Amino acid sequence: MNKHHINLLKGLVETYSPNGQEKAAVKYLVAQMKTLGYQAHIDPIGNAVGTLGDGPREIMLLGHIDTVPGEISVRQEGDSLWGRGTVDAKGPLAAFTCAASVVAPSPGWRIRVVGAVGEEGNSRGAKYLRDNHSPLPEMVIIGEPSGVNQITLGYKGSAWFRCTIQRQLAHTAGSAESGPEAAVAFWNRITTRIAEMNQGRERIFEQISPTLREINSDSDGFTEKVHMNIGFRLPPDTSVNDISALMDSLKSEGETVELIDGLPPYRSDKNNSLVRAFLGGIRAAGERPKFVVKTGTADFNIVGPAWKCPIIAYGPGDSSLDHTPHEHISLSEFTLSVTVLEHALTRLITES
Repeated sequence: MNKHHINLLKGLVETYSPNGQEKAAVKYLVAQMKTLGYQAHIDPIGNAVGTLGDGPREIMLLGHIDTVPGEISVRQEGDSLWGRGTVDAKGPLAAFTCAASVVAPSPGWRIRVVGAVGEEGNSRGAKYLRDNHSPLPEMVIIGEPSGVNQITLGYKGSAWFRCTIQRQLAHTAGSAESGPEAAVAFWNRITTRIAEMNQGRERIFEQISPTLREINSDSDGFTEKVHMNIGFRLPPDTSVNDISALMDSLKSEGETVELIDGLPPYRSDKNNSLVRAFLGGIRAAGERPKFVVKTGTADFNIVGPAWKCPIIAYGPGDSSLDHTPHEHISLSEFTLSVTVLEHALTRLITES
């Protein structure tokens, strides 16, 4: 194992950076990038940006530096490094930083590594890049845990709604529907309709997945209101507009639906030089490559539909440990992923 690579990862994980509190980790990463030969800076939104080479053709490695809240004592136990962000997604970001630093860009190329802020919130870092980065990269690698031998080709989309059900108060001995009863009925209409739409869709990635995240009620003595937060995971053939129209069609009198946030689903093509380079890198590392798709969302959903260039997600780590109190990464897997990235990047800038 490369001691310097492991130390960079440890230092990044030790710099606790939950969404909205990334500044110290960004400064740390920029400083480490400079010692590795990057031209590095903090951009106007707060992203850590490091660039190698000055050619017009760009490969962007876009990771995120923020984590979900909840500190985990940073410690090494055998081959495992424990700590918040080891998997999601400082492990992949550190692997990007280390791998690119040992790949000398060929004339005409530049490699840009970004530690984006806000991915666990509103993705403000990736949205800033989407709207302001120019010229656009030719290829993008998103830093998310896939496992050392897996290439992620797509992510489901998401849509989040705030629903309000309002009813006049009535005596409990009467037959009038209460606000909470109306809320339950609305939720049941949603799940029934989604079940119908999911008929014949065997894979989870192809299904619309609803979830009731919050429900509460209040009353002023005359009127009662129930508020629900409802989310959906969307397959590639269902847009945010589609699910918004569905929600509007299912509401009844006295019920309002407000779209809070939405990300489009996105699945990339696998017949391109970016994918072939990673297939070669994984095989060269002695592993058998696999393709996967993810049921969550990532900055993949932000830049993929906008930039429409070859894009994948890749990185070390077991994604089932994301956001859990058991988050840790295998250091040998981390090291092997750096080797895969080095091979893939070298092939891209010498053969593309």
